Amino acid sequence: MFRLVTISFLTFCLNIGIMGQDKIIKFRIIQTSDIHGCFFPYDFIERKPESGSMARISSYVKNLRETYGDNLILMDNGDILQGQPTCYYCNYIKPERKNVAASVINYMKYDVETIGNHDVETGHAVYDKWIKEVECPMLGANIISKATGKPYLQPYHIIKRKGIKIAIIGMITPAIPNWLNYKLWEGLCFKNMESCASYWIKYLKEHENPNIIIGLFHSGGEGGIKTDEYEEDASLKIAKEVPGFDLILYGHDHKKHIETIINNEGNKVLCINPSSNAYFVSDAEITLTLNNNKIIDKHITGKLQDVRNLPVDQDFMSYFKSDIDSINNFVNRKIGVFENSIYTRDSYFGSSAFCDFIQNIQLKVTNADISFNAPLSFDTIIKAGDVFVSDMFNLYKYENQIYTVRMTGKEIKDYLEMSYGLWTNTMTNKDDHIMLLKVDSINGKEKYGFKNLAFNFDSAAGIDYEVDVTKPYGSKINILRMSNGEPFSMSKWYNVAMNSYRGNGGGELLTKGAGIPLDSLQNRIIFESDRDQRYYLMKEIEDAQIVAPKPNNNWRFIPSLLTEPAIKKDRKLLFGKE
Repeated sequence: MFRLVTISFLTFCLNIGIMGQDKIIKFRIIQTSDIHGCFFPYDFIERKPESGSMARISSYVKNLRETYGDNLILMDNGDILQGQPTCYYCNYIKPERKNVAASVINYMKYDVETIGNHDVETGHAVYDKWIKEVECPMLGANIISKATGKPYLQPYHIIKRKGIKIAIIGMITPAIPNWLNYKLWEGLCFKNMESCASYWIKYLKEHENPNIIIGLFHSGGEGGIKTDEYEEDASLKIAKEVPGFDLILYGHDHKKHIETIINNEGNKVLCINPSSNAYFVSDAEITLTLNNNKIIDKHITGKLQDVRNLPVDQDFMSYFKSDIDSINNFVNRKIGVFENSIYTRDSYFGSSAFCDFIQNIQLKVTNADISFNAPLSFDTIIKAGDVFVSDMFNLYKYENQIYTVRMTGKEIKDYLEMSYGLWTNTMTNKDDHIMLLKVDSINGKEKYGFKNLAFNFDSAAGIDYEVDVTKPYGSKINILRMSNGEPFSMSKWYNVAMNSYRGNGGGELLTKGAGIPLDSLQNRIIFESDRDQRYYLMKEIEDAQIVAPKPNNNWRFIPSLLTEPAIKKDRKLLFGKE
């Protein structure tokens, strides 16, 4: 009896000891977002080495996998199919080849991916093929098929590691219809992110019972387009107002950000945005403490990891050597000669050779009366001399089509009022800025920039007009005449050329500015180009061989006594010495 009691007592003590031991499990979560074709440490547009790239991220991930093994989880958050010529080449020049954007994801063994608005912009033929080529789950809980009423892509994905269930819900910004032609997303609709998140959180808790829930959202932190139906950038709002998420990894707005938000139930939600172009990654560590297989503590930390100075993964580079060689052959082809250099920076201060070269080709392709165009890059130059395919990606950044839109003279004026209202100040004396500027402090130094997004600063060709910067918003524009000498009428209908982003409502210049309802825009479009804008620009240069772009000089800021010194001052603040 004594022996039996002794054995029972020792067994009880041993079980108590085992039950009392805590078990620690660590997961490392790495997110990339808005890579925009920056796969290799080389800028194929500028034809020079580039600091950000997936080749460096590959080194970082490989190193972490040596420590974490399968407990390292790698995610991408979309906007991977547009940006560098690498993408254009795979999407449109050699679409029969496996898309390198899929090959990179597969090589690096990503666990999950979402789709971004610029991925949708490539059109069904491109992104549907890419989705099939990617070997990890592609998520899109709020991308709904009109045919089935169900998500077009997988709404969530469950990863099981070490007995732990990790659920990832993927979503995209629902503002797609404000930017893209319906043909590009035909058969789909995009639901409000907040209500969608609430639905899938509830579903997961009822059907999957995960230990960790992560949001992978191609939507910015806050701001952007807001309508009665949705918000463009809703990630931080969801973190606060939709309880259940432990970690939200987001992107789209290219704003590097890390923040811990306390949600409506008083719980912490870590939110990280790694910006764009493979300069940073979101890096989070989740530490779980288990006792008797039950989680008794969950601790999440994170950082924005700069990868720009990390070593390049040479195995990665060797694997993709043939892709790199093909793209180099494509971008290094000479297409013509520019007799003079052109600069986007000139476009902010008056009629410019850079902007007007594009305007004039839009007018030529469409035979429209008037053209709108904005500088799509803040500060870009096409130098005098030989022009290569690579330069076309500086001349025109995006794969937009050219549209012709029917507008009245009054709508054209109101459109320009909003554009210049985003762009210019209302001056009262010679010391005022002519530009609407903001100033940031970077490493203790003041850095000036535009208050609003420069790619919404549309000027016009085909009309002669003045911009009176002493007048308030809504009263700055005075249209003098058509540039061919004919009178301009507020009541007359005109054919207006613009890019497809603008024609579909992008920047809200047609909707908020001109006052055209979003659901009426499709009825106003009377022409859509078969090819993208860059194709027509390249063809023009190839046909002419020698090109001398000049400004149309059809508009100016007035009164000159105020504007001329103000332009000199603000130009120096924005760009330094010429």
